[in-house]
Amino acid sequence: MKRTVRQALRRYHIWLGWIIGVPMLFWTLSGVVMVWKPIEEVRGTELLADPAPFELTTVPVVPRVEGRGLKSLTIEPRAAGPRWVLHFADGGSRLADPASGRLLPSYSAADAVREVMTRYTGKAKVVSATRTDPAKPPLDLRRDIAAWQVAMSDGTHFYIDAASGEIVARRTRFWRFYDWMWGLHIMDLQTREDTHNPWILGFGIATLMTTFLALILLPMTIRTRRKGKDSS
Repeated sequence: MKRTVRQALRRYHIWLGWIIGVPMLFWTLSGVVMVWKPIEEVRGTELLADPAPFELTTVPVVPRVEGRGLKSLTIEPRAAGPRWVLHFADGGSRLADPASGRLLPSYSAADAVREVMTRYTGKAKVVSATRTDPAKPPLDLRRDIAAWQVAMSDGTHFYIDAASGEIVARRTRFWRFYDWMWGLHIMDLQTREDTHNPWILGFGIATLMTTFLALILLPMTIRTRRKGKDSS
């Protein structure tokens, strides 16, 4: 009876091992890639210097906004100088001139490039500046905002919010590979954000069952071998 149970458990263990073999390989490979470089290098933290400090020489004029509720109103540094940054309750943003309170238009491609190059510390050159579609944002942005993608010759992408002028994302070439590996790790290559999908849950449970079976089989195998030696 015990031998039959042991054989059945061993059979289940082998089949589960075959099932989880490929995902285990992917989990290990993607995990190694994700720790291969320091996360600061992956994110390109050193590629942008902090904004230069600014000084207001006159009392700033508060912009007039009618018909839209304000969530926040701050003065922040931009490449062209300090700017009011208005964040509306409905989720939109806008820039305004502190000297006059006048609302400013959205960023152009030249404005976006200037915003990046004012703080850029790398050696690459600008290749292009492309407007993104809020309805279909690039996979390495994944934010439904109107933005400019400033692409560099080394493969780095900077994303600038066209409304607020904020550099909202910096994506190195390795970051995109890292992001793909992250999607492989959580088994979500489409959005790369769903860590609660059926694939990873199913394979995770199968891996857990395989481990439990191994823990059960190990003492059973040891006892069987000891009995075999004692009988000989």
